[in-house]
Amino acid sequence: MPVSTRPPKEPALVPAEIQARLERAGLRRTLATRAVLGLFLANPQGTLSHAQALASLTARGLDINRVTLYRLLDRLAACGALQRHANDDARTWRYGLADTDEGLAPRFECDACHRQFRLTEASEPTRAVATDLFRTLASLGHQGQRVDVAIHGTCASCLPQEPAA
Repeated sequence: MPVSTRPPKEPALVPAEIQARLERAGLRRTLATRAVLGLFLANPQGTLSHAQALASLTARGLDINRVTLYRLLDRLAACGALQRHANDDARTWRYGLADTDEGLAPRFECDACHRQFRLTEASEPTRAVATDLFRTLASLGHQGQRVDVAIHGTCASCLPQEPAA
């Protein structure tokens, strides 16, 4: 029996749920894919625009074509590993790590720092609306993947502090 001289497979740094989403979509775990996911896994509440992701990857020494990055971000969003949200101010897309729990929890996004906070304590009626939407889609022959309810505002960290009296 021949002995493999190849190094052992790298440890799985991508969570199992995200890896499963990549596999279902037929996406390979290339260096670029792992690097892009690493940006979001390092800051799960953060979001990045394409330009910010490109600058961050370049700063880490990864030379990636900007068009390739656009396509990769869109593919990661399409398979449910990332979520894509419109940035109303600059007419750009922002990407963030997707929920691993079917995306039923609403989120709050700070318009100042773009951090996202999952509202996991959402009431049962809120979750029931999402379930009803999935059921309605299924009755029409569609398959929903996630419901995205977003509330925009300013987080506690970005609010101006009241001067002490």
